[in-house]
This record gives sequence, structure tokens and C-alpha cells, in this order.
Amino acid sequence: MDAHEIRNSFLQYLESRGHTVIPPADLVPADTSTLFTGSGMQALLPYLLGEPHPDGVRLTDSQPCVRAQDIEDVGDNRHTTFFEMLGNWSLGDYFKEQQIRQFFEFLVDIVGLDPERLSVTCFLGDEAYGIPRDDEAARIWQAVFAERGIEAGIVAIGSQADGDARGVHAGERIFFYDGGENWWSRGGSLVGTPIGDPCGPDSEVFYDFGAEHHDPAYGRAHPASDSGQYMEIGNQVFMQYRRLADGSFEPLARRNVDFGGGLERIAAAAIHSSDVFRISLLWPIVEKLQQLTGRSYDDETTSMRIIVDHLRGATFLAVDGVRPSNKEQGYVMRRLLRRAIRFALSLGLNENFFGEIVPVIADLYADDYPEVRERRAEVIEVLVREERAFRRTLAAGLAAVAGFAGQTMTGHDVFVLSDTSGFPKELSVEEALRLGIDVYPDWRADFDAALEQQRARSRAATRLGAAGLPGGAGA
Repeated sequence: MDAHEIRNSFLQYLESRGHTVIPPADLVPADTSTLFTGSGMQALLPYLLGEPHPDGVRLTDSQPCVRAQDIEDVGDNRHTTFFEMLGNWSLGDYFKEQQIRQFFEFLVDIVGLDPERLSVTCFLGDEAYGIPRDDEAARIWQAVFAERGIEAGIVAIGSQADGDARGVHAGERIFFYDGGENWWSRGGSLVGTPIGDPCGPDSEVFYDFGAEHHDPAYGRAHPASDSGQYMEIGNQVFMQYRRLADGSFEPLARRNVDFGGGLERIAAAAIHSSDVFRISLLWPIVEKLQQLTGRSYDDETTSMRIIVDHLRGATFLAVDGVRPSNKEQGYVMRRLLRRAIRFALSLGLNENFFGEIVPVIADLYADDYPEVRERRAEVIEVLVREERAFRRTLAAGLAAVAGFAGQTMTGHDVFVLSDTSGFPKELSVEEALRLGIDVYPDWRADFDAALEQQRARSRAATRLGAAGLPGGAGA
């Protein structure tokens, strides 16, 4: 089953179980506190907080997401800045039993995953806050596995570091982790949960690609490790508590389920590939890059992953109306495009190539996202125009960075490169590190200070100009 089939099958399966399929939210949210929609539940937060949803108490969708904070992680086998999150919600309706069973059934009976390769995690509890261990979820999981003839031993791990030291023993399949791994709140932790907010334990599902994918540099293999053997493919949040003004937690009268599953990761598990870039929504883009460069993905893995991810993300941003700029969403989009160009140079792509890649991306999504088909020509034009503009400054910027060989690049140096040649600050630092040039650890603070000094000079010049004094703007 490919990614397209998984997405459609998920929505059809949930619809058959009484869920209403709702349209995805825009990548640029109405809530200005965040730049992008980064999860399926983001647009549904008012309803999880108690507001009735017009489409009922059972909902499902596939939500395109952007997480710009993951940009530095792109290049490994699982991180992407753009991804789709399969989601379903129960707003005061069913709870743990139905959610656990329906997700397991979807993975095993519809997608076709081997249940022997699935492991799950649950919340260990926290005595200090009076929140018990989530034995209910663990018992449900144990029964679900037993019905498939699978022994599912339960073990308390603790923290990720505890798991790195202990590892997994034979017969173990259900693992209790602390609040750092298996507690959901908008504040990211028990102690960080905002007053009045719903929150609760979560239960994550992992696919085991096998011990040959484990990197011992991370310690022993276990589900919450980043070692490569296990990949999280879904997370079920059970919102059953609310934080009070005194910092304690009380049970909610109306409990909710918030589920999110990574489409790309489930698709990777479906083909038993630990590399998400080999799925049907990404591999055709890789193949086009191989054709254009004459290089092999196996030899140029990191560069190709970065280009593929960044151009896919920028394409969807353009579809949603974002345009390259030096502010907010436009700045992130511009950074994605310029990083893609920089890594393309390492593949020998010295000429414009967006016009060859972006149509491939658009065609992969045209059937499932009509807006991609409708805006295809416009999106290609926007991205190609940005590529042409940046290539005019790229060579000079790279040469300027190379000129710091044998020196330490400071934040002020980075600012000068940005101010005089339009070379992005992150790209200057990345290129310096790639060339083995030392970069001052606190370069960002120095950069910000230099930027503020420039702004202060500009404000002063504007005031002088308004007063008709020498040195003013326009003098």
C-alpha cells in the first residue's frame, strides 16, 4: 500500500466508524502566535477545550504541516520540515478502548503491518502530582496483542536515558515512560501545563525495523531512542485531566482523544524501509534529482534529502499563498529555497533546476489536493523566480565565507555578509562549518546586536531628515 492509498484508506476507515472527514487547515494559521500549522490538532484546539464542533464529536482529516524548527534535522532518515498528519478526534465520545483498537486494526488489517514489529509506550505516572500510571491503556494494548497470539510483556522504563542504559528484553512490548516521553500538554510537560488547560497521558506506537538499524552510539535500543531501530508512527493523546490554579490536576468531566499519525512514517513502515524518502510521495522527486545530476542517492543521501524536503515544503507554502520575503513565513520559505540551492551545488547543479523538480512535486499531490493542481503554474513561476534571483548573489556570498579560512567568524561578520550581499545568516554559518571555519559560539547575539545598531542609526537618520538637519535621510 503506497502513501496515497494509506491516506485515503485512513479517511475511509474512520468515516466508516462514524467520523466526519473535515478539510485540512491552512498551513498559515489564523492564530498569529505560531508561523505555521504544525499538527493536526492545532486548528481543533478550541473544540478540545470544550467548544462544540459543527461537524459533531467524531472527526478525521489529513493535515499538511510545517515544522520549521526541524530544519536542522533534515538529512537523516525520518525528519522532514513538511509532512502530513493523519488525525482523528473524539470530543467527549469514545475513549481509550476504541481508539487503541481502531488504530491497531488500521495498521495491521488495512495497511498490512506485521503486528510482531509493533511496540507501544504508555505514561508511567507521577506520584508528586497524584497522577497514576496508565495501566488502563497498557491492559487494553496487552489484550489487543493477545488476540493476535502475541505475548506483550509490560515493563516500566522511566526516562529516555533509562531506556538507553537498559534496552529491551525478550517478550517486552509495552513500555512505561515518564512525562518527558508520554505526557501531553500545550506546555510540553507536567510542570509546564498551563493553568486551566486539558492534558493527559499519551500512548505512542512504534515500528521496529530490526536490530541491524540500531546505532549503538545512542546506547541500547528501545522505542524512545533515536538510534534508528524504532520509528514512532502514531501518538494517541488521552485528554483526561485539567490543571488547576494551585498547580494540581483534576479529572475532566468530558474526556477527549487526539490522535496523530505521520503519513510518511506509516508509509515507510508499510514498505519496511527505515528511510521515509523511499516512499511513493518522495522517491519520484529523488529519481528526478538523480536524473538531473547523474549522481546516486546512495552516494549523495544527505544533500538529496534536504533538497527534496525543502522544495516540497516550499511548494506547499506557495500553494497556500506564502511568498519569499525577509519576514515571518516568507523568511522560512526563502531559507528553505536557498538551502536547497546550496546543497544542489554540491551535486553539480550549477544551473537553475527548480523548473524541473517542482512540477514533479505538484503532480504527486494534484489528485488529492485540488488547490495544487489549480495553482501549479503560479507556484512554479514563484519558485523559479526566487531561484534565479538568489543565484545572482550566491557565488559572491560563498566566496566571502571562504575568505574567513583560518579565522573565527563572528556574528558581526555574519551580519555584514547578510547586509551587504543578502546572504542568509544561517547559510553563512552552515557554509563556514562545512568548510571547517570556526564560528563564534554566541554569533546570534552578536548578529542581533549589529542589526539593532543598524536600526538605531536608521531611526536617528530618519528623525534628522524629518527635521531638515544634516545627516538626515535623503541628505
